[in-house]
Amino acid sequence: MLVYDHISHLIIADDQYDILSFPLPSKEEVQQALDSMILSASGWRKVFAESGDEEDAGRSIKESDGVLSMFAALALARHLGAPAAQKEAIQKNTGVCPPLDGSSPTILVGLDARPTGRLIGDLVCRTLVSLGCRVRYLFICAAPEIMADCNLFPDEADAFLYVSASHNPIGHNGFKFGKAGGVYSGEESKKLTDLFRSLFEEEGAASYIQNLSANLDNQRYLDVLTSVKGQKEQSLERYEQFILTTASKSETIKDHHALSRFINERNEKKPLGIVAELNGSARSVSIDYTFLNSLGIKMAMLNNKVGQVVHGIVPEGENLEPCRETLEYLHKKESAFILGYVPDNDGDRGNLVFIRESTGKAEIMEAQSVFALVVLAELCQARLENPSAKLAVAVNGPTSMRIDKICEALGAEVFRSEVGEANVVELAAQKRTEGYQVPILGEGSNGGNITHPAKVRDPMNTIMSLVKLLTNDELFRLWAKANQMKIPMNISLETIIDTLPRFTTTPSFSDKGKMQVTSSQRALKQAYEELFLLDWEARGEELSLFGITGYKAYQMEGTTVHEGMGEENRNEPFSGGYKIVFTNSEGKATDCIWMRGSKTEPVFRVQADCEGEDAHRHEYFIDWQRDLIARADALASVNPRPRSH
Repeated sequence: MLVYDHISHLIIADDQYDILSFPLPSKEEVQQALDSMILSASGWRKVFAESGDEEDAGRSIKESDGVLSMFAALALARHLGAPAAQKEAIQKNTGVCPPLDGSSPTILVGLDARPTGRLIGDLVCRTLVSLGCRVRYLFICAAPEIMADCNLFPDEADAFLYVSASHNPIGHNGFKFGKAGGVYSGEESKKLTDLFRSLFEEEGAASYIQNLSANLDNQRYLDVLTSVKGQKEQSLERYEQFILTTASKSETIKDHHALSRFINERNEKKPLGIVAELNGSARSVSIDYTFLNSLGIKMAMLNNKVGQVVHGIVPEGENLEPCRETLEYLHKKESAFILGYVPDNDGDRGNLVFIRESTGKAEIMEAQSVFALVVLAELCQARLENPSAKLAVAVNGPTSMRIDKICEALGAEVFRSEVGEANVVELAAQKRTEGYQVPILGEGSNGGNITHPAKVRDPMNTIMSLVKLLTNDELFRLWAKANQMKIPMNISLETIIDTLPRFTTTPSFSDKGKMQVTSSQRALKQAYEELFLLDWEARGEELSLFGITGYKAYQMEGTTVHEGMGEENRNEPFSGGYKIVFTNSEGKATDCIWMRGSKTEPVFRVQADCEGEDAHRHEYFIDWQRDLIARADALASVNPRPRSH
């Protein structure tokens, strides 16, 4: 029987059709599919579109990628201890589906809105059910929604499996794994990845799953499919509850109602309008309209039909133009519309456009500025609630130093990790055990904020931080007082943005923000350090014109930051972030350059971050960084052997 989703009206699956019954590809074909997959703590990703074209919006995938999907589910089931997923069961291959009992793990499954996702979701769910797992299937849902569900109710799911490739192009897909509201830590992720890789060496693993599926009681799978409606409705309710918990810093319904009432009252006096350009993402079937509208916010929805992807997935640059143009048009008709947002496909990050009220024009807000605004809002709220709190913020390496300036003004400390959501979340957790209150964390390099107790980026939390800034004047008053600023009569979004520390930063997804390298990370970094030291001497006069007299090197691996150059400050596989911070005669940091090979995309990311709004200064540092890396790559390619220092 075909089962349809009650919100999107898309086909979820057919319980009578065994999606796992397909001709198994050769070992070589499966290995080739595996070799093209990027496996990291942030997720496993590759091009799943059958054509191999990353921009292909088709629904079909290759049989070899079907095996990868089966093995992703099998690896998770084995990791969770499901008896039928263990090596011994595969060797016996009785073909008998195990019953549901006390040993059956419960797995929460969801997917973003990519065309290949529904097929992969069917493959994954049928595999898990065949292995004797309990499956709670949400079908298409935003990543923060599935994670909020298991954050609030961790006992109801042993793990989540989310089918997504986040911000990668439409033809990509992949998997995220986690529990209790966040992706697996680096250590647990490695265990799962090693399990996954080992399956390709096990004889008969794929045919074993096919055998179980062929003998599966269809009623058991039908029950999973028909329960999607109830699971989804419950998940949406929980998601709303979690957003209010995060915004109010309280788990009580009384405090949730008080915050909602306060925002509604303020919106009656000074209406707020928001444009949500959802680009057919998973947020199209989430709480965005109903929740924000319940707070008295006027909502204008654009491209909110799930799967209706009308432009590139990364919410930066030209992909924000439809939202910017719509916001500017609506603002002319109704001045309340001053803000807009655009999420990526899984809906865990969203960047903003805003109205500069002095001109009436809509502008794209830089990703680093989005994060800075949220940090400002959440730190001010935390400081108002507890003036003596030991506050801290956890961020990744390429988060702009404007965050350091905000934290300095509000008496908070900044701690950095390597790039990766799991790293930042783990670092924040570590600092809480040391007595710090960490109300906000995230990766400013992509605008993604993680507001405690959330463990994942969420544009709803971003919007709520800005709504609090716009409706509670006390937050901005504290910020103004901390910076000895005069408080204006009318506190507007434009006013607040204009008080942020001024920095010029390379956008993460700009052409200058990414490179291609061919040498190993180990050889590249050794060559880079040698060339930097030579350049430091040669460029001394030029750098002095920028007021730079010194530098410090930082190497980031997971949650650890090592200060200093040299291989003694990094470990295999030598793939962590590398940052050089430049200082002036007073020892204050003014500029930095950063680099790291992406673990989710085949690119090498680079950045310059410079205090002030001098475009020439920024160009100097990003061009120097790119030149250094290009020369280091060439040198390392010629002489790749490690050199002693």
